Amino acid sequence: MHLHLPSLLAATLCVSGAVNAVAVNPLPAPTSITWGSSGPRAFNGRNLALNGAPSSLVSDAWARAYDAITSLHWVPQATEAPIATYAVFPTSTPKKKRGATTLNSIKVQIADSKAALQHGVDESYTIDVPATGQVITITAKTNWGALHAFTTLQQLVISDGHGGLMIEQPVSISDAPMYPYRGIMIDSGRNFISLPKIYEQIDGMALSKLNALHWHLDDSQSWPIQMASYPSMTLDAYSANEIYTANNLKDVLKYATARGVRVIPEIDMPGHASSGWKQIDPSIVACADSWWSNDNWPLHTAVEPNPGQLEILNPKTYTAVSKVYSELSGIFTDNFFHVGGDELQTGCYNLSKITTEWFAANSSRGYNDLLQHWVDNAVPIFTDPKTSKNSKRQLVMWEDFTINTPHAWTVPKDIIMQTWNNGPANIKTLTEAGYQVIVSSSDWFYLDCGFGGWVSNDPRYDVLTNPDAATGNPNFNWGGNGGSWCAPYKTWQRIYDYDFTANLTAAEAKLVIGVTAPLWSEQSDDTTISSKMWPRAAALAELAWSGNKNAAGKKRVTELTQRILNFREYLVRLGVGAAPLMPKYCLQHPHACDLYYDQTAVV
Repeated sequence: MHLHLPSLLAATLCVSGAVNAVAVNPLPAPTSITWGSSGPRAFNGRNLALNGAPSSLVSDAWARAYDAITSLHWVPQATEAPIATYAVFPTSTPKKKRGATTLNSIKVQIADSKAALQHGVDESYTIDVPATGQVITITAKTNWGALHAFTTLQQLVISDGHGGLMIEQPVSISDAPMYPYRGIMIDSGRNFISLPKIYEQIDGMALSKLNALHWHLDDSQSWPIQMASYPSMTLDAYSANEIYTANNLKDVLKYATARGVRVIPEIDMPGHASSGWKQIDPSIVACADSWWSNDNWPLHTAVEPNPGQLEILNPKTYTAVSKVYSELSGIFTDNFFHVGGDELQTGCYNLSKITTEWFAANSSRGYNDLLQHWVDNAVPIFTDPKTSKNSKRQLVMWEDFTINTPHAWTVPKDIIMQTWNNGPANIKTLTEAGYQVIVSSSDWFYLDCGFGGWVSNDPRYDVLTNPDAATGNPNFNWGGNGGSWCAPYKTWQRIYDYDFTANLTAAEAKLVIGVTAPLWSEQSDDTTISSKMWPRAAALAELAWSGNKNAAGKKRVTELTQRILNFREYLVRLGVGAAPLMPKYCLQHPHACDLYYDQTAVV
């Protein structure tokens, strides 16, 4: 059964209550939205005017939204309706008197059009679509709030079923995000990601109001960034065609800024550091020529091939780090810069002559002291305005240097910690210690999980019978992770249901500045990045923008279902390769695919 707009609208317009009397609501859900009930408002799809735009950034953003509105003539593919009897699906549309006038212009009022796109900038906005009159009014404190208003309005304008456009009912929206930092992470070190595919992710981010693109630029496997200070580093790019020039990086920044998205670069160090660095000077990289697993896991030198970590005790290391960091700081304009700090493997330094001699010279020294040496020598480089090119530099690090084993004795409290292990427990530990935190808990937010292992020549797969068949206990190939250390796959519901501040005090919760969903790219490149990222990242977007609970304080995952299904279809029409979440039957039959008929089952 192929439903068209009239039958889709019928499923919802007959529902009592103004909020439910529309076919589609935007994603993320606004913090406050009030629908009217006087009937649809015709929307000018030929020459609607935008008045009051203070800059080309704002007018260009509206031009993109208007182009999408007029080119798509969007027919909602999944509509909102309460769970009902499904044997008789509505086939006729209740008659509604349409407003006598057409919405012909938008009046936009921006209080501060000069506010920079940096952490904490005001992103609030209002939209008023009146019951009568021809003008939609948008107000915002900054340009960035206005851009969000446009992407909300873009989702409200749909086909009227007769070749025109409409907004289903008058509506008033007052909206602002819960968290100032709402991001995804891409990884161009394991597999190269082309500029068009990066732009595609930014397009999805803009529509879903995600505002921070964490770009993990390099890793042990490759160095894809062209460096004027050390041109030889790109000898470790995968090919001459898989390199980002300085102009490429600037183009990404320009594209992202135009859409209200910040770009936060990450250079992972001192771990995950081989390619590129060893081309500067082999003496600044430890264990680069070791066998990563040693065929004996307790003696491994890396968590995955290929091995290599910066020599923490070699003064030449800090000369190279300073030049690389300074050059990239001159390109990336955000106040935030991510300096890595994850998964340092002690086994690597067993092959480091300078390190083993340092330990031998003083038996009281341990790996905590080694990591402290890195903090004491690298952090001053990162915070020096001369090298950072930024007097407002704010560092971000993975949590490992602070709370893992081993860890540094003292890490400055003004460094933001990105937590990825042990879920709420680590969030509690970090905030209790006074750190600001970005939540990336792998058990909820890692988008690369659940696709099996990727290292080859692995005898663990060569098993024909279930060794635990009698007990039913899970193992590697039967009910276990199948080689994906962070299995299972993180569904959109798993992401959306994460209450990551539930165990925090009010003071600790204030230190959580936001979230990031990483997509590590060992098994991703241009062919899969969008389908693994979207639309799951949209669930994260709403979680961070307006939360996962309704006005009654109950989980609203069942309310999100139809919106995220429709949002996925919208992304696909815009050219974002988002994966399907359910059979199309579920889109056309609201809640028919719920596990429980009880709509309060998720609390």
